[in-house]
Amino acid sequence: MSGISEQMLATELLRLVTCGSVDDGKSTLIGRLLYDTKQILVDQLQHIEETSERRGDGYVNLALLTDGLRAEREQGITIDVAYRSFFTPRRRFLLADAPGHVQYTRNMVTGASTAEVAVVLLDARKGVIEQTRRHMYIAAMLGIPHVVAAVNKMDLAGFAEARFREVEAELDELAQRLGARDLLAIPISALHGDNVVERSELMAWYEGPTLLEYLENVEIAGDRNLEERRFPVQWVIRPMAEEWHDYRGYAGQVASGVWRPGDEVVVLPSGRRSRVASVDTADGSIELAAPPMSVTIRLEDDLDVGRGDLLANPSDPPAAARELEARICWMSEEPLEPRSRLAIKAGTRWSRAIVDEIASVVDMETLDDVPAERMQLNDIGVVRLRLAEPLPVDPYARNRTTGAFVLADEATNDTVGAGMVIDASA
Repeated sequence: MSGISEQMLATELLRLVTCGSVDDGKSTLIGRLLYDTKQILVDQLQHIEETSERRGDGYVNLALLTDGLRAEREQGITIDVAYRSFFTPRRRFLLADAPGHVQYTRNMVTGASTAEVAVVLLDARKGVIEQTRRHMYIAAMLGIPHVVAAVNKMDLAGFAEARFREVEAELDELAQRLGARDLLAIPISALHGDNVVERSELMAWYEGPTLLEYLENVEIAGDRNLEERRFPVQWVIRPMAEEWHDYRGYAGQVASGVWRPGDEVVVLPSGRRSRVASVDTADGSIELAAPPMSVTIRLEDDLDVGRGDLLANPSDPPAAARELEARICWMSEEPLEPRSRLAIKAGTRWSRAIVDEIASVVDMETLDDVPAERMQLNDIGVVRLRLAEPLPVDPYARNRTTGAFVLADEATNDTVGAGMVIDASA
């Protein structure tokens, strides 16, 4: 690991996204996780109990902990992405609760974009349905390293091992087709808490981890790209103080690679070269930095470097692309058509783009790419873009950070699409 200690790379924070079809029990599962890990305040629990009784639920409805919008509570569905933070003695968690309905696909893509683990919920009685395929497809498309399928409502399936194995086989077949690298299926009952935090006595035939055990122990440090040095410049640091009169540093978050003083650097898109003089933090200089650390890098030479530039390894730089082939999720109610003009942001750099071609969209029923003349709201498909100015990017399969971009409406600055680079050329 390039001489880095495990302790330096280890992190106690795990980012995860939960997704599932309407009525599969996702909000109940999150509520159960919070409840069983003692994350709920007394007054919160009292409010949930009173609301559950007033609604006539007949039980403490833990879904009310997460469905915070009035429309969500009235309809019994999750609409927007909500972020929840909780912790155990082993790890801290930042959970993105993504909506399950097809009309909110764009919300799920947003919530899942930085996740290291995806928890895909499905109903044990229904097995793999179109929304399951959609969520698994998005998880694979976004390159989420670990996927756990929470096969819920096992209580309504009689806690039957045979039914779970049938669903598990469906999931394995889907994962192989999508190229999902790490999939684990866990039988649970979110309503009663079986195999969520505590092991279920009613499913003694299951010998794997509970959901929380999996989340506490899944290894994420090894998922980081430590080979290709990439550092998007977010800000130029020039202190207006006499003691720091000559200080010029470039602040940002390490996207990939290991950064040390003395490393050779190329600045993109200008192509100018230098070496790292120091890697600084608020507590002083450090010997090295690795993702996802936020640091300030100083260079030995006084180069013209600004926000939007990218520092990289000169022996293996990203492409300074003027043409992109990319898979995007379209997020606007206005259709995307050939010749559309958009603003594009990759890393911290903006450019303008024109849509040369819409090659295909995904049929979520078959997961096949089919020809299309335009993209509608929530469509996922392949497009080819021509850029007005070069953007330093990598293929998304190689680097999740420098291979991702957003598209915006030039007139309103509204975000209208999220994309992943398939191929780039100058």
